[in-house]
Amino acid sequence: MRWLLTLLLFLVGALQYRLWWGEGSLAERYRLQEQVDDQMRINAELRARNAVLEREVLELQTGNKGLEQRAREELGLVKDGETFYQLVEQPETERESNR
Repeated sequence: MRWLLTLLLFLVGALQYRLWWGEGSLAERYRLQEQVDDQMRINAELRARNAVLEREVLELQTGNKGLEQRAREELGLVKDGETFYQLVEQPETERESNR
């Protein structure tokens, strides 16, 4: 009878070890769930970024207005007949010496 009790205690201990620290344990499950949550957050951010890029691509494909705006902002282009004015601020040291 004593050997049966020892065997049962050993089995319970082995099962508890696997539950808490072994392969497929609660700690491993928690770690994997954290990884899944992180990846889902990254995927959501990437989906939002892709949606913005897709809107930009569609805007550039469908009309000249978006293309014109981009050329003006990024390349500094102007239309024929327009006058381009560029305002340059003086550095702080020059402003003080002009006073």
